[in-house]
Amino acid sequence: MPTIKLTRKEIAKLDMAPKTAITYFDDDVKGLGLRIMPSGVATFIFEYRPGAGGRGVSKKRLKIGRLDSMTPEAARAAAKSLRASVHLGADPAGDKAEVRAAMTFGELADEFLSRHVAKKCKGSTGDYYRYIVNTHLKPALGKSTAAFVKFAEVAKMHDDIAIGKATGRGGKYVANRAVAILSSLYSWADKNGLVPKGTNPATGIDLYKEQQRDRFLTGDELERLGNALALAETCGIPYEVDESKAKSKHARKPENRRMKFPPHVTGAIRLLLLTGCRLREILHLEWKHVDLERGFLFLPDSKTGRKAVILSRPAIEVIEQIPRHGRYVIASDSAGTPDEKPRADLKRPWATIAGYAGLDGVRIHDLRHTFASIGAGSGLGLPVIGNLLGHSNAKTTQRYSHIANDPARRAADLISDHITTAMGVKNGEN
Repeated sequence: MPTIKLTRKEIAKLDMAPKTAITYFDDDVKGLGLRIMPSGVATFIFEYRPGAGGRGVSKKRLKIGRLDSMTPEAARAAAKSLRASVHLGADPAGDKAEVRAAMTFGELADEFLSRHVAKKCKGSTGDYYRYIVNTHLKPALGKSTAAFVKFAEVAKMHDDIAIGKATGRGGKYVANRAVAILSSLYSWADKNGLVPKGTNPATGIDLYKEQQRDRFLTGDELERLGNALALAETCGIPYEVDESKAKSKHARKPENRRMKFPPHVTGAIRLLLLTGCRLREILHLEWKHVDLERGFLFLPDSKTGRKAVILSRPAIEVIEQIPRHGRYVIASDSAGTPDEKPRADLKRPWATIAGYAGLDGVRIHDLRHTFASIGAGSGLGLPVIGNLLGHSNAKTTQRYSHIANDPARRAADLISDHITTAMGVKNGEN
């Protein structure tokens, strides 16, 4: 077998389409070679004799990586590491053969979802992890052996998701989240001994630049939203009918085409604005967790753990005006039944109300951002805002008696007063 210095310069001189397979061995690192196939595929390999070595022991060959995804410098470093492990009695090829019989990435992903995500990731976070894993990660990497998923495979998946290839869904933001979740998956697998130490093919992936997605409502937008909410619970939001459709002849007269929403829906939207709570924290809120006398919501199991939410005066007034139907403050269609469940979402009513208010592109979660932005813009300290929102970097499991009630309550009142004034609400009246 020919021996050369396996550097970029020397490799560039080689025939990459030989008539028969040929292996060039490095003249410096013993065992390191570059095998070139007639197809043009070139792969770095490492040859060694396991155990005590000697001519009576058959050589073994281990693939290190392909030339198109690994530099000669990286291959040289890998070969030196392998050679050192052989001297210590290891058998890399034998170890790799054992690992090849281990779980596929699809099986590892299922373990991650059932053993980690189901227990540690709550609500929409867990749902999003499952969506990314099942929609993007498993289709792209599922059949590969978990321990040998390559950097190049992940990079290709990242690019494919960004352009919506294969699934037809994606984008740069989703592509970046997929890589982040993949990295989290391998970190968890490493800690639990499911892959060899240091195995994380997502390391070093260049993420796409993202535009900030946070959206804050302006004073004018808050006023329009306040007017829309008042109209939604009184006269109703006007809607249009497509007169070209056959069923339009059965539609109501134009002056009667209005969609009215119950106080549970409008109350939920107001509470999201006035507390900065997450959507599920409000939709899953039970009456037994409401303490209007002391002005608290005691949430036993929020996304970031148990926490207390301070209620401002306007927020207390909103809750006082919501009729009590069943266990949940925001009653659902099953309110009062033995199998009562919380309301699933506010997508349709929010789309109608926000659309009438001219809040194009505003998500329900942006109401939480608005609460925080008004607080920050009013000169309140970030620790106080974090306390009100229950951010994960605060002590979310602190005892209720340890909450800094006075400054936090003043902050809650200041923010809510600003919001209700902008929405055209004063003393609970529209």
